[in-house]
Amino acid sequence: MKEVILIKNGELALKGLNRSTFENMMMTDIRRRIEKCGKFSVTSSQSTVTVSPEDGSADIRSAYENIMRVFGIAAVCRCAVCEKDMDSICRTAEEYLKDRLTRAETFKVEAKRADKRFPLKSPQICENAGEYILNAFPGIRVDVHNPDVTVHVEIREREAYIHAGLEPGAGGMPAGSNGRALLLLSGGIDSPVAGWMMAKRGVSITAVHFMSPPYTGERAKMKVESLCRKLAGFCGRVRLYEVGFTEIQERLRDSCPEEIFTVLMRRLMMKVASQIAEKAHCKALITGESIGQVASQTMDALVCTDAAVSMPVFRPLIGMDKEEIVRIARKIDTFDTSILPYEDCCTVFTPKHPKTRPVLADVIRAEEEAGDWAQMIIDAADGAAVAEYSCF
Repeated sequence: MKEVILIKNGELALKGLNRSTFENMMMTDIRRRIEKCGKFSVTSSQSTVTVSPEDGSADIRSAYENIMRVFGIAAVCRCAVCEKDMDSICRTAEEYLKDRLTRAETFKVEAKRADKRFPLKSPQICENAGEYILNAFPGIRVDVHNPDVTVHVEIREREAYIHAGLEPGAGGMPAGSNGRALLLLSGGIDSPVAGWMMAKRGVSITAVHFMSPPYTGERAKMKVESLCRKLAGFCGRVRLYEVGFTEIQERLRDSCPEEIFTVLMRRLMMKVASQIAEKAHCKALITGESIGQVASQTMDALVCTDAAVSMPVFRPLIGMDKEEIVRIARKIDTFDTSILPYEDCCTVFTPKHPKTRPVLADVIRAEEEAGDWAQMIIDAADGAAVAEYSCF
């Protein structure tokens, strides 16, 4: 029995004159992700992409799992292909969906007749296939409102397709279709989710992680590298810059008011990140901040942080609560890694009583009084170690 993967475009269908550009980017991503799964053909027609194995060695299950992570896809399904006659359609439905129908108590049939030359109309297709299934699976009954299994029959130009319904795809826009941005990746729960959310909108992700040895250890570094691998499963490829930040933090600790230490540290992180962003051809920064979650994420503190750089700062989690963020982290499989108990540099030298409403003028004055940071920022950016993570 021939089996293929059907892929439904999402918002790409609404893109007007740019539609073909976005669709081609998505199809390129699909081809790259299934390359290791064997030989497949990838074709597009009427907002539907069909992925067909070209020989028996093609691993359609692995291809399907990889396709489920491709941004730009609204829905996906595996389906059986058969000739366009009712006998073939009914036999194929019985064989292909046998396991599901055997376990089910109720079912219904839905038909879509794209080829209007087919002699039976959609209601007649449903009636014929439904009668066959009732005879083939004793004990099963029809429920058109809430069935356990829905048998889908699609009559297309050359062939008929049989499946049990579409599963939601990754959604969003194709990878790389909306520029590149630099993600400040701390290793906590929030920042990987922020990176995934921006990648879902077509933004290519480069990451920067700040380390403070000996206050942070090798396992903390390995944790962040693991998060990059997980993000690369969706983004395709992630480049990680690992920045030594100890000297800057120690100087802040020794020369700045304790209550604004975290805000000053965040400002200097942003300055280092912006230097790296320019080198990496990133047009914006991404952070995992959610307003009011901690002292450094109040509106006043965020104003002080943003003033440190001239490029845009994207905060996709800004209006979300922790429960919503955790739900996404579990969905993208970063949560268990993020909660591993290894210190990151954001928790080093944390003040006991941080100021929740810092004044920008006071923060800038304290930063300037601590000395000239320009060379330390340049050295930190230039000294970053670089690693690449790819799902291809």
